[in-house]
Amino acid sequence: MKYSYQIKSLDEYKNAYKKSVEQPESFWAEIADNFLWLKKWDSVLEWNFKDPKVEWFKGAKLNITENCIDRHLKELGEKPAIIWEPNNPDERVRIVTYNRLHKRVCQVAQMLTNLGVKKGDRVCIYMGMVPELAYAILGCARIGAIHSVIFGGFSAQSIADRLNDANAQFIITCDGSYRGEKVIPLKDVIDDALVGNKTIKKVIVYTRTRTPVSMIKGRDVWWEDEMEYAEHQVEKNGIVQFPATSMDAEDPLFILYTSGSTGKPKGVVHTQAGYMVWTNYTFLNVFQYKPEQVYFCTADIGWITGHSYIVYGPLSAGATSLMFEGIPTWPDAGRFWEIVDKHKVNILYTAPTAIRSLMAHGLEHVNKHKLNSLEVLGSVGEPINEEAWQWYYKNIGKERCPIVDTWWQTENGGIMISTLAGVTPSKPSFATLPLPGVQPCLVDEHGNEILGNEVSGNLCIKFPWPGMIRTTYGDHERCRTTYFATYENMYFTGDGCLRDANGDYRITGRVDDVLNVSGHRIGTAEVENAINMHTGVVESAVVGFPHDIKGQGIYAYIIYEGKLTDEDQTRKDIMHTVSKLIGSIAKPDKIQFVKGLPKTRSGKIMRRILRKIAERETGNLGDTSALLDPSVVEDIKAGAIQ
Repeated sequence: MKYSYQIKSLDEYKNAYKKSVEQPESFWAEIADNFLWLKKWDSVLEWNFKDPKVEWFKGAKLNITENCIDRHLKELGEKPAIIWEPNNPDERVRIVTYNRLHKRVCQVAQMLTNLGVKKGDRVCIYMGMVPELAYAILGCARIGAIHSVIFGGFSAQSIADRLNDANAQFIITCDGSYRGEKVIPLKDVIDDALVGNKTIKKVIVYTRTRTPVSMIKGRDVWWEDEMEYAEHQVEKNGIVQFPATSMDAEDPLFILYTSGSTGKPKGVVHTQAGYMVWTNYTFLNVFQYKPEQVYFCTADIGWITGHSYIVYGPLSAGATSLMFEGIPTWPDAGRFWEIVDKHKVNILYTAPTAIRSLMAHGLEHVNKHKLNSLEVLGSVGEPINEEAWQWYYKNIGKERCPIVDTWWQTENGGIMISTLAGVTPSKPSFATLPLPGVQPCLVDEHGNEILGNEVSGNLCIKFPWPGMIRTTYGDHERCRTTYFATYENMYFTGDGCLRDANGDYRITGRVDDVLNVSGHRIGTAEVENAINMHTGVVESAVVGFPHDIKGQGIYAYIIYEGKLTDEDQTRKDIMHTVSKLIGSIAKPDKIQFVKGLPKTRSGKIMRRILRKIAERETGNLGDTSALLDPSVVEDIKAGAIQ
């Protein structure tokens, strides 16, 4: 399959970018013409950022699974769509061809229909990294059900919050999942999350770990039994068929919850057509994918990277996508490199956190492997620091593989600013240039655009792109106030950014109350709410600090009631509380017990001061005269954890 819209030179990039800004509708119409539509659009784009309301390919009808699977079957039916590498390297690898993927997705669609799932219903998916997770996602999309994948590391309380917010009626899960040496009891967590739930009708359980589970009569069913029954329904005389539901271009495809600057997670909604076009376009252009290549994204499908660049982007391009169940350090820190050699991986897309973690294990695990199949390296989740960039480039890419340092967010749907591999120039620690269709701008705190180069400011986007967020589920006003109200007529990313003399962009980090921990966004308010639930905690304040592996760590300042007889045990208890309420990903790295917090007379916590203390920049804390009690700052400085 050839893609006429794959950019092949710097001049082509400049021309494509120019056209995408000057004639956005004709630009995207030409690209959209390469997809399978049940009905073409009436208009390419209608929008305003005040409501906000953004509609791409309005009036069009399609089904995304026909574009990810059906249209490839004639030419690519026996091509591997998914290569599944299990947690245990001794377990059998599974190769899922496009023909097999088609059959399994049709079966899941039939199974869901049999169980009463209808177009528009919300289906929560809480599974390990097994091919059945991809089948479940695509099976939902086949019938027009809205999938909401929850990362397997979230706690029962976090799941319950998301189920309630989405008003979900169906869950697909596993008995358990493997993560290195650990077995995670997923079904048990779901059972805990469902205590008091009134909306869930069915829980479908896939057998993976043989972990004993409780199966509730009338509610819980086994995946294997339901799939076997569905198989007889979709396959007749050797032909597999389950008609894809016709979806409107702006119908919701999925909800993905992300942490915000307030305590409650927000359900980011992505729709059918624009998201499909955007993930496909960015996948083909950023990675410069060629039809024979094996592509390996190490992300979990519980995050947006897995949605866009394990499932929808690669499959819509007819690619071979490698899916890995395990972790990079088990059975040893050479696991990624062993997988690269074993499957002759050409494109590797991973996170700076993983790179820094593997750097810490030294080169002995790298040097055992050839890595000569690699052609492109990618980085995602947070800005990659120069030391990690250079290590990745020299030791993994052998100084011959371009690195694409991709900047984007859950709300963006796909990559926004990045080098195009081998086509546009790369620069360590810079995301570099916007993708065609992306119009970034830097603004000051008053919303005035900062023009020219060698400047920095808050990063906004001033024109819609096809993959952008449409709403936050059930609360459109929250979408407006979070992303579109800070600066008039602009989408605010929440990130700070600088633009250098060449016009290249470098992301400098969050400017709101959101932390970027191991590439995952965690709202400070969400962590504070969890800490404050612990008996004895009066108040807390959470900030980020530089962390050698995670990029940002979590530093918590806590006022505790009564006498602290055992500080270390209390710290462990508080961390356990956070793990139970959110998940282990949100556990504070450092907890400092304090007598008071630096507050203004109006009661606002001066986080700027706490952040500087956590970052060990106590030489200049700025003006503290507005504080109600400036003496608390000296106490906090004296007790700061190194």
